[in-house]
Amino acid sequence: MDFKTLLINRRAIRDFQNKEVPLSVIKEIIQDTCLAPTASNRQPCKFIIIRNRDDIKKLSDESKKNLLSDLERNPGSPLKQYEPRLRDEQFNVFYNAPCLVYVIGPKEVQSLDVDCGLTVAYFMFSAASKGLGTCWIGLGAHIRDRKTLDKMGVPVDCQIVAPVLIGYPTSIPPASERHAPEIVKII
Repeated sequence: MDFKTLLINRRAIRDFQNKEVPLSVIKEIIQDTCLAPTASNRQPCKFIIIRNRDDIKKLSDESKKNLLSDLERNPGSPLKQYEPRLRDEQFNVFYNAPCLVYVIGPKEVQSLDVDCGLTVAYFMFSAASKGLGTCWIGLGAHIRDRKTLDKMGVPVDCQIVAPVLIGYPTSIPPASERHAPEIVKII
């Protein structure tokens, strides 16, 4: 797949075939992410792979519960737009994906968000090159129960940065319309 095709095929996928992604393929994709640049080459990102759909649903429910609690404390939050879906017991923030990969890292790393963002981009491009679909689900990062975090394997010194769905897409949606880049100034 040439680079332009890869860019076109990397879409946010929220509808997956009922087909498991082989663990060997997921590990190969994670290996590809090691090529992502990170600040001072610290490579702080770590991965948690969850392939059990019941566990994925429980994580969805935990995130929804915490997000609704946040909304009660701050009714003016931008999360308000998601409230009807979060209250829907049938809604799964992970869209019933066959696999979920959490990208986590040490809390003390100041560049963690950027490092993980670049790592996730590499993850998504690698997955797309293999015919897989992905989607970064920010709503799924709100896991706070220490027992749940322990069961997931999140060390106490680490935080969740990016929950990423991965699976075989039922289809690849067309790219949404993009505006032209805004070049503020050329000096």
